[in-house]
Amino acid sequence: MASKCVHRGCGKTFSNSEEDCLHHPGPPIFHEGQKGWKCCKPRVLTFDEFLSIPPCTTGKHSTTDDTPAPESSPPSNGPELAAPAIKPITNSKNVLDVEPTSRVLPAAQPGSPPPAPPESDSDDPALSVPPNTTCRRRGCNACSPADTPCVYHPGQALFHEGSKGWTCCKKRVLEFEEFMRIEGCKRKHRHLFIGSGKNDGKEELLSMVRHDFYQTATSVIASLFLKKIIKEQAKVGFSASSIALDLPTADSTRYKTEVPLFAQINPAKSTYKILGTKLELSLVKVDGSSWPVLRSDERRTAEIIQVGRAGRA
Repeated sequence: MASKCVHRGCGKTFSNSEEDCLHHPGPPIFHEGQKGWKCCKPRVLTFDEFLSIPPCTTGKHSTTDDTPAPESSPPSNGPELAAPAIKPITNSKNVLDVEPTSRVLPAAQPGSPPPAPPESDSDDPALSVPPNTTCRRRGCNACSPADTPCVYHPGQALFHEGSKGWTCCKKRVLEFEEFMRIEGCKRKHRHLFIGSGKNDGKEELLSMVRHDFYQTATSVIASLFLKKIIKEQAKVGFSASSIALDLPTADSTRYKTEVPLFAQINPAKSTYKILGTKLELSLVKVDGSSWPVLRSDERRTAEIIQVGRAGRA
């Protein structure tokens, strides 16, 4: 009888308990907007990127979740501090003054998150669905073939001040395991495994994509924002002064170009990572100079470029 693996990052249906299982053995970590797993180093900003972090451990499938619980901060054993008392101060005119107390301002409400990106309505019936394909809709997690309705969340994941939930419904929980078990608030008769296939085999070539970067004294970390890059077909080639890119996506778009760099890099030491919503480049500098722009054909600004991440005030 087929069973579903409960290891985080796997979720596959298996019938052979000796089959290899790729999963995350550590608990999830959410800190100051960053998301990741305690067992590996990648940290991302969006929930979709978090779900796309590749598993770091190979083991065996299991129906029992043996992932350790997130660490809780130890309780404080020290004495409670009493609230400061109001100190009367008598001036030369025998007038009683009171030291001003600090005002507690109400916490700012989080801004409305951006709407969820649109998705295809259904699979193209002319296309075959590979077995064990996971439904694309958030919160569903059903694997093909599936004859059950699709119960999912049309909104986005929302994490604020320790609480977790979805923008499309009101329920909020504290633990990540409870968040992953929040039942979808919308229902459809069919799942979305491969999309509608409305491109008719035509591929759209993109002329440009949005990019951003920060730098340290020895490297430049750049992000090119392009969703659903097909890792098996993507090509990234480093040279001393440019990067050759050929990035096809599952949405039948392709970004193919050569990026001229502001300064020379070490091609042998430079690396890249493909995430759910972007291509991340780690470029090793040759001379350690500061880069005011990423591309040599970009107009330079008059801004002061800080090397490294900004510190806290």
